[in-house]
Amino acid sequence: MKRTKIALLLTSVLFANTAAGIVIRHDVPDEKYHATIDDFPPLATLYAIGVHGTLIAPEWVVTAGHAIFCMEPGDKIKVGGHWAEIEQRYTHADYALDEENDIALLKLKQPMLAVKPANIYRNNDEKAQDIWFIGSGGSGNGNEGQTVSYAQNNGKLRKAQNTIKGTSEREIFFTFNKGDKALPLEGVSGNADSGGPAYKRIGDDYYLYGISSRSDSFFKDVGDYGVNEVYTRLSHHAAWLDKIMQNDLEHIRKNTTQQRFAQDNIKDRLAKACEIVGFK
Repeated sequence: MKRTKIALLLTSVLFANTAAGIVIRHDVPDEKYHATIDDFPPLATLYAIGVHGTLIAPEWVVTAGHAIFCMEPGDKIKVGGHWAEIEQRYTHADYALDEENDIALLKLKQPMLAVKPANIYRNNDEKAQDIWFIGSGGSGNGNEGQTVSYAQNNGKLRKAQNTIKGTSEREIFFTFNKGDKALPLEGVSGNADSGGPAYKRIGDDYYLYGISSRSDSFFKDVGDYGVNEVYTRLSHHAAWLDKIMQNDLEHIRKNTTQQRFAQDNIKDRLAKACEIVGFK
């Protein structure tokens, strides 16, 4: 079943007040997954409860299309631990909820010069590469699924490994494995990790391979062993990103939208939802 991480996150925020971030192996101590912003300096955090993006140029943060339903010019986000103000947002014109092309750009009002941006991974050899996820929110493990609320976690960052199982033209795919099939710090993204990075450090630089989009498993919940994860593929969308950042007005007109893509469970209470999840 295709489910964006925001859909489940907002249901929990509005009704049960729980959410989850990186979900880990049940047989590895939680502290081994603990991370800081130094593990991925270009990480952006869009809301007080989590939801992420990545700085890819001094004025630009890339994230998931479904993640910026609350973003307006003047809103504040955190980039590498620093506050930044949003000037404009652009979502892929061919995106539909729970489908491919789940990508958006946030333009910052001022360049973020204190943080070195990540590079877009532009090669087509992603399959079988080991990457990292990072995010805040809550947590849990593969045996029990998501169990710790974002409030309990209090913004603690975790990072985890996974292997790119395969690719399509526009997306990359992961599975949350266990036992001998799993990496030492195997993990998967959770509800508060929408828009977060699949990345690798190569030398002194970070490369962004994908953006957390959704889970896609009929019989597995988010965070369960065996769940399939779908990330937007940056190598395919590199040209879309480049032309927006170059202010190609014709490309922007034809290939971006200002639609919010609010989930059905909050369309009639969007202002309330944004007030709850946003930075105060």
